[in-house]
Amino acid sequence: MEIRQLRYFKEVAEREHISEAAIHLHVAQSAVSRQIANLENELGVELFERIGRNVKLTPIGKIFLEHSLSALQAIDYAKKQIDEYLDPEKGTIKIGFPTSLAGHLLPTVISAFKKEHPNVAFQLRQGSYDYLIDAVKNREINIAFLGPLPPKDYSINTTILFTENFSVLVPVNHPLAKKEKVPLIDLRNEDFVLFPKGFVLHKIIIDACNSLGFTPKSSSEGEDMDAIKGLVAAGIGITLLPDSTFYDSIPRFTVKIPLYSPPLQRTVGMISPVTRDLSPSEKVFHDFTVKFFKLLNQYQ
Repeated sequence: MEIRQLRYFKEVAEREHISEAAIHLHVAQSAVSRQIANLENELGVELFERIGRNVKLTPIGKIFLEHSLSALQAIDYAKKQIDEYLDPEKGTIKIGFPTSLAGHLLPTVISAFKKEHPNVAFQLRQGSYDYLIDAVKNREINIAFLGPLPPKDYSINTTILFTENFSVLVPVNHPLAKKEKVPLIDLRNEDFVLFPKGFVLHKIIIDACNSLGFTPKSSSEGEDMDAIKGLVAAGIGITLLPDSTFYDSIPRFTVKIPLYSPPLQRTVGMISPVTRDLSPSEKVFHDFTVKFFKLLNQYQ
């Protein structure tokens, strides 16, 4: 069995068409057909059933695809490790991040890193809280920024970079707009603009309110930070957001007010796998980020 056969098999399985796979692979269709046939002969099973000009995975083909993807991922990762061992300054770093950290944290740390390591490339992947945790566990990425950090378990290392407070964002003409700070209990009768259920920021707000004996009334929902802020600016309701989401600016027609009694906080940091080492470039970035925020925290 050859790596080339697995790559051909993967392309055909994903496209369900041999000629399209051949075009993507920049080889002749006959070469793809021959390698698939050789692979099936070696395994002693049919991986595809032919349906006209298309092909479709057989049940055993689906099982083989799952293991082939894992094998190719491991091979690509090993090749990447070797390349970066030879020159860590020319590696590529895959980083996962949620929407709440996209506006300030990620650009700030990557910009600072690139000044010292200009030849390192980045591949950025935005995703939900649970998706990013699964992506680290499943070898898709090795570093993800998260807030709050999940509990450390047998497969994930956690590194806290900083802890931040939440503030209340209200429309500029709201009765609370002139307050210097607001206790959470005073928001019990307000209409909230929230992230949808399943988002970690939704859970944080719901849990905080429930701890004081009330459930926030949701007037509207938004799936990204700009949508949430825009709905508040339009007077739809109020919201609670981490302070780092206000670093660039506070939206027009809104007022940000510190929250207290109790203060609402989250940890922000990085997760990485326990079961595999970071590549040389990833290790350089991880260590740089820890030092960067340690120095930043000293001046705040």
